[in-house]
Amino acid sequence: MKKYIIITLMLVSGILFSQNIQPKLEAVNKMVKATYYHDNGGVMQEGFFKNGKLQGEWISYDETGNKTAIANYDQGKKVGKWFHWNRSSLNEVDYSNNRIASVKNWKREAIADDN
Repeated sequence: MKKYIIITLMLVSGILFSQNIQPKLEAVNKMVKATYYHDNGGVMQEGFFKNGKLQGEWISYDETGNKTAIANYDQGKKVGKWFHWNRSSLNEVDYSNNRIASVKNWKREAIADDN
C-alpha cells in the first residue's frame, strides 16, 4: 500500500510540474498572432507569423510585465531597429539584410540627464 501511495504522489507531482502555459495562437488578417506566457501567467512575448516565418513587431516582457525588447522581422529576417533595455541601459541595434548595421548603447544616467 505504501508503494502505491508513493507512486501516486510521484505521478501527481510530475503532472503538476510539467504543466506549462501553452502559447495562444489566433488568426489575424492572414497572419497568426502568437502570445507566449511566463510561468506566472504574464505575457512573455507576442508577435506575428506569416507563412510560418516571424513577421512584423515582436515585443518581449519580463515576469513583472515590463517591456524588455522590441524586435522587427520581415519574412523571418531581422530588420530595422531593435531595442533591448533593462534597469541600467538601453541598447539599439539596427539591422540591414539580416545583419547588424550599427549598435548604440545608452546608460540610464545619460538618459536621465537629457530630461
